[in-house]
Amino acid sequence: MKARPRVVCALLCALVISTVLPHFAQNSQRPDTFRPAVRGRRAVVAGGHPLSVEAGMRMLYRGGNAVDAGVAAVLAASVIEFSHFGFGGEVPVLIKPAGKPVVVVNGQGQAPKLATREFFERRLAEMGASVNARNGNSSGPIPTTGPLAATAPGVLDAMILALDRYGTMRLADVLQPAIELADGFPIDELRVRYIENTRRVFEVWPDARDIFLPGGEVPRVGDVFVQKNLANTLRELVAAEKRNARRGRRAALEAARDYFYRGPLAVRYCKAIEEAGGLMRPEDMAAFRAEIDEPVRAAFHGYDVYKVGFWSQGPVMLQTLNILESDDLKKLGHNSAAYVHTLTEAFKLGFADRDRYYGDPRFVAVPAAELLSKDYARMRRALIDAERASLEQRPGDPVRRRPIASAFGETLLGPSRVPEAERANDTTCVNVIDAEGNVFSATPSGAWLPAFVAGDTGIPISSRLQSFLLEPGHPNELKPGKRPRITLTPTLVMKDGAPFAALSTPGGDNQDQALLQVLLNVIEFGMNPQEAVEAARFDSLHLVSSFDDHRFQPGSLQIEARFGPDVIEELRRRGHRVEVRPDFNPSAAPTIVIYDPKTRVIQAGADVRRGRYAIGW
Repeated sequence: MKARPRVVCALLCALVISTVLPHFAQNSQRPDTFRPAVRGRRAVVAGGHPLSVEAGMRMLYRGGNAVDAGVAAVLAASVIEFSHFGFGGEVPVLIKPAGKPVVVVNGQGQAPKLATREFFERRLAEMGASVNARNGNSSGPIPTTGPLAATAPGVLDAMILALDRYGTMRLADVLQPAIELADGFPIDELRVRYIENTRRVFEVWPDARDIFLPGGEVPRVGDVFVQKNLANTLRELVAAEKRNARRGRRAALEAARDYFYRGPLAVRYCKAIEEAGGLMRPEDMAAFRAEIDEPVRAAFHGYDVYKVGFWSQGPVMLQTLNILESDDLKKLGHNSAAYVHTLTEAFKLGFADRDRYYGDPRFVAVPAAELLSKDYARMRRALIDAERASLEQRPGDPVRRRPIASAFGETLLGPSRVPEAERANDTTCVNVIDAEGNVFSATPSGAWLPAFVAGDTGIPISSRLQSFLLEPGHPNELKPGKRPRITLTPTLVMKDGAPFAALSTPGGDNQDQALLQVLLNVIEFGMNPQEAVEAARFDSLHLVSSFDDHRFQPGSLQIEARFGPDVIEELRRRGHRVEVRPDFNPSAAPTIVIYDPKTRVIQAGADVRRGRYAIGW
């Protein structure tokens, strides 16, 4: 009899669990995501690796702003995320200083003076390669990696410029986490896998082999990975700043910059590249300057979306938003076949214009205002067939407002024939917002594995020269001193004159496609930032690849399996050449940080696809 109360209690508890708790769970609106959204009121930093993000947070704990944090995170990423980004690479940045307009920091290096179309065409002829191999792999005219692929390193100057104009700290402060990481960090699975997959390429270069194959072996997961020469280089920069500290912060920063671009480091860096057959010379380093640029912008459903200029692919996202502005995307249904079809066809039109018109505005006249006009977008929208996928490349004429023939020369069709180990290996991302409304959005890239390392500097060099074309007259034709048209595309969004979001991603040609889907997930479908980045995505390869052998894959559409068989089959019925990919497999992996100016609550989503990370404070 004494056991009966216990039985009754157990039954009551079971009743509570079976009725009350499900009701509580329903009303808690717990998102169905692998991770929760990250939230804070002082600042949020999001990036590609926990230790890169921690480097940024360290600056905030010490009283720095979002720009200080963003710079520190980028510099740390150049050490620890070497599979996708290295110190000799490039970085475009969007910055919104509190109370001031959005600006661009252009950290894309230019081609060396010796890098001409004629040089690479002679090289191709001497190698006896066939015409159909042009723009191909390491045996083609512009290699995908190695000493011939380098543009001037843009990262350091861009970060110093951002720090000088919009930050508060010294170079010594923001470089300290990177120095510590170069002294040694426990290597992770992703980096080990990249070393294994690319070693046959980089092990022919002694300095790269010594770093990435310590003791002649691939490191094991958890080994302390050391980059001694790179650590020494970073300390040399700090010492140059310190020697000039009495001249003031700006002069000290400039002294560190000059030490790298005009001083002993430039000589050593270029000597290693020249001795290996590359084209970079000290005068190319001295000629480089990161620049403050004006952003480009498009209004969409009450939001102002900012991108860097037509030397990048960023305006593709703006053109696509303009094309979609009149569509009722909510009515189409999130990730329905109609939704995927409409976005894909709009992307195709934007990328056709990219491939026809975009290039370094210092060298070519880009019809920027016309490409971004709403009238032109309405003309382009009329080309989309609601029932059939286009298999043609269809650039428009934004000046005369009419269709035109598609291309310069003959475009190579089908998948890339460049060996997997030699292909472009991507990018990372850094996004920061602080309580005052300072915003920093960057897409650091280049100098990825398999990278040539410039001698005892320990610096992996960029391979961005491969993004040029060799077609005479093309806006992205290779010329000395010119910047290649890049895929790197940070994004900054404003609403009612206040900061709303910062987002960026790796992913090459897929970057703007992924970012647009994430942004629409938030502003059209009401997702929180973590839901937005984890949602199923798709991407089109109906564009001229910016890398490798620059191939065009008409109608190709990659889509995650979790879209479901009904959506996939309907897309095939409409003529898309669908490739079903494993879930969470697409190349892009964004982070997004969102700011509420009224409450000063900042929240972030970090994609699980490649271990993105965010920390809030």
